[in-house]
Amino acid sequence: MPPRTAGIAARALGARSASYLNDLNPEQRQAVETLDGPVLVLAGAGTGKTRVLTTRIAHILNMGRARPNEILAVTFTNKAAREMKERVGHMVGQVIEGMPWMGTFHSIGVKILRRHAELVGLKSNFTILDTDDQIRLIKQLLEVEKLDDKRWPARVFAGLLDGWKNRGLTPDNVPAGEAASFGNGKGKKLYVAYQERLKTLNAADFGDLLLECIRLFREHAPVLAGFQRRFKYILVDEYQDTNVAQYLWLRLLSQEPVAAAPASSRTGLALRDAGVPPAPQGEELENDPFVAFEEDASPHPEEAQSAVSKDEAVDDSGLGDSFDAPRQMGGEVDPFATPSPSASLPGLTRQSMPPAQHGSPGHDASRRPGDDSVVNGERQSVHRKNICCVGDDDQSIYGWRGAEVDNILRFEHDFPGATVIRLERNYRSTGHILAAASHLIAHNEGRLGKTLRTEDEPGEKVHVTACWDSEEEARAVGEEIEQLQRDAREAGQEDDVLDEIAILVRASFQMREFEDRFVTLGLPYRVIGGPRFYERMEIRDALAYLRVIAQPADDLAFERIVNVPKRGLGDAAVQMLHDYARKKKIPLTEVAAQIVATDEMKPKPRNALRDLMAAFERWRKQKDTLPHTELAEIVLDESGYTGMWQKDRSADAAGRLDNLKELVRSMEEFENLNGFLEHISLVMDTESAAEDAVSLMTLHSAKGLEFDTVFLPGWEEGVFPNQRALDEQGRAGLEEERRLAHVGLTRARKRARIYFASNRRIHGMWTSTVPSRFLDELPEADVEVKEAQGGAGGFGMSGYGAGGYGRSRFDDMAFGSNYATPGWQRAQARKARGEDEDGFDETGAPRPRRGYGAGSAPRSGRGGRRSELSEPGQLTYEPDPDAGTYDSTDRADYSDNTSSPSPLRGGSAGKAGRGGGRAKRRTPLTIEGELVAKSTGTVSGFAVGDRVFHQKFGNGNVTLVDGNKLTIRFDKAGEKRVVDSFVERM
Repeated sequence: MPPRTAGIAARALGARSASYLNDLNPEQRQAVETLDGPVLVLAGAGTGKTRVLTTRIAHILNMGRARPNEILAVTFTNKAAREMKERVGHMVGQVIEGMPWMGTFHSIGVKILRRHAELVGLKSNFTILDTDDQIRLIKQLLEVEKLDDKRWPARVFAGLLDGWKNRGLTPDNVPAGEAASFGNGKGKKLYVAYQERLKTLNAADFGDLLLECIRLFREHAPVLAGFQRRFKYILVDEYQDTNVAQYLWLRLLSQEPVAAAPASSRTGLALRDAGVPPAPQGEELENDPFVAFEEDASPHPEEAQSAVSKDEAVDDSGLGDSFDAPRQMGGEVDPFATPSPSASLPGLTRQSMPPAQHGSPGHDASRRPGDDSVVNGERQSVHRKNICCVGDDDQSIYGWRGAEVDNILRFEHDFPGATVIRLERNYRSTGHILAAASHLIAHNEGRLGKTLRTEDEPGEKVHVTACWDSEEEARAVGEEIEQLQRDAREAGQEDDVLDEIAILVRASFQMREFEDRFVTLGLPYRVIGGPRFYERMEIRDALAYLRVIAQPADDLAFERIVNVPKRGLGDAAVQMLHDYARKKKIPLTEVAAQIVATDEMKPKPRNALRDLMAAFERWRKQKDTLPHTELAEIVLDESGYTGMWQKDRSADAAGRLDNLKELVRSMEEFENLNGFLEHISLVMDTESAAEDAVSLMTLHSAKGLEFDTVFLPGWEEGVFPNQRALDEQGRAGLEEERRLAHVGLTRARKRARIYFASNRRIHGMWTSTVPSRFLDELPEADVEVKEAQGGAGGFGMSGYGAGGYGRSRFDDMAFGSNYATPGWQRAQARKARGEDEDGFDETGAPRPRRGYGAGSAPRSGRGGRRSELSEPGQLTYEPDPDAGTYDSTDRADYSDNTSSPSPLRGGSAGKAGRGGGRAKRRTPLTIEGELVAKSTGTVSGFAVGDRVFHQKFGNGNVTLVDGNKLTIRFDKAGEKRVVDSFVERM
């Protein structure tokens, strides 16, 4: 037991050295030394949140208020837990090794479940399913229910399950509407079957690690009471990112056990929020968040993704430490039991939660937290746990994962009389950056309120720069980074300059432009939180199609996409192609062309392979007559790859489609497909782990990081704030986007640079964009409007805040002098030779098309037609009234496919996706001369009448020889057509 207050032991402990308190500011020290009762620490960005949390733990141990194994410290990542342990260890010594209850929500949850697994229908050695195992199990259940996995993907149902469990919903509590939305109304039945199957397999998924804990605590009060007595202090990091299940789990553990009432008079017990009047005996406790439930108020399941990475390892250490057995309470008494059996494990919703406000009605702020509870209508004395939650409501940016910002907003309601301490002194950023971030976030209504400040110099103002388009945006950022390098070199501080620079984008598709620009400049960079653009799965798949078109002998590319999307070409079919290719030493594409003309494969895979090879043959012919951007769109459409992602209902499908659109757009800068693929090979060969490199990441990945210089591109409506977030969540989505902007600004220590473009390619079409509303929410006194280096932006200095358009970089640019690329030199040489201006040279052969890039005119988002070259190096555009419309004859010009327009072109015809200009179309040219056809076949060594053996069809006689293909009448299988290498002479 802890020493008696003001006793000799307590005074002796108080006299112990506490040097770790010396460097804390007054607010931090108050947060560390306030050890009694609930405490909420509102820690703004860069205010020393982790330092306060770790110092508080050290102070508890140093003061003897609790033993190491009596402290529950919960965070969201294993990395944060390890850092916390290291910091506490430096302050108090190796006693930190005796803290088994410091870790993530899931790692603590699994320890509790392994101790009491039998009470929830498991054994202590249960396994934890990863995502792949979970998907396979769901597929088995879908097969039992005779549900089509293509129409009802297993991955979609896995997302629904994750969302339900994050909200604390068991099968009985899932809203009827949500349960009916999957599998023709079989969602609930599948959930029940899934949980039953898990019990049979002695397994749990990640959602169960908390959901089953909640059930354990609610159904077995002595177990809950034991843990409540054990944990004398509870500390929670990043409380604003907790979801409903994590909130319930913490609320259950944060109550003190209630003294048991006499067994003869006890029919039920409900631990109530302090100050809430008791409900009559037997009446539904409608206002208690632990029993309230409202079906229609539940958030959409796709918004409820796991708030903790499922790649985290679950730490099972410390399972053997001593644990006090819970005292008997005169029979099983559930402190959270309700008179209504229908509310056994409710889910919390915003509507069912009491409002997050100060001084809620019915509460007496003068009482100590948790002064009373209700036992059979009689108020009993009870003490609240010493719980300390550290977080920042202005940095709650994971609502799409299921995080509930309301959890931190209603802390004072959940724990009346709680001490709220605001950490507002920032140790990271300069004054202007903090003022801009604070002024911006003040526009949010759902916040507790605080203002960041610093005692350092004001520093540079936040720069806002307008660019003509996203290409100029990337160029301007690259030039400024190079300038920072030059400045550092002149000052003799060039070491690790790039490491202190970050580019934070709202969506991953924005990265591609910067990656290409950095490769051109030879600027080292690294992508944080995900693969580089050209290393993403969907991009590599698309490139594999293009590689096979350009180089049919590229076996690695062909093998990657031969069954993507699924065509029924399984491992056996691919293995057959490999065996024959190795035997004959020819590429897989040649093998496939020969196999489809035989009966070696079963009809279904043979037909699928024949269609694929015919498609590749058609695409290769179109390669010589169509611009490579159009060809890429056609390939992705006709192959079914785009349709595959359109049908995918997972959360990342939309992002993958955006990346495919960005890939097609990136090809415009190159003269032909071969040039583009050569560029990609150079990009992929770039060293990815340079010692000193610019960091490129999304805003979500940047939380918790800090850099000297932060670039924030893409501040336009629809991009940031993200249109999808606004459409799906309305005001709540807008406020989360604003919190994301606040996070981005506060990552910067010295310099914050905001960029926006007047024109951007969105959904495959050039669009005139509107500056983000967040720009006008920045304080003018802390913002400086800058001109883009290398040319004025579309919104110039006169345009910012006034809506006027500035000058374009094309106004003063002399293409001939500014660009000396090989492509431009070839174009000038062709013009000097008098070649045709209409896209064909003097021989009539199609001239390679230059895309929107070095030395070419911009593409018009509203449509335009390329006109004649008026002067050397200049292109003019004139309006095309039909641009952006779809005419079936357009598609017929270049494809036999009469399907609907490609989504990669924004739902319109290819001409709209190509920038709005109507391209001239010509019939194939006739070139006089001799056409020499070279047969790819070989002369077979077999003759008619030979007796042969085939491993699959048995014995037979050769009846016809056609090159290396034999027609054989088999004794049992009948007549078949096979390749000669598959038979042996008898």
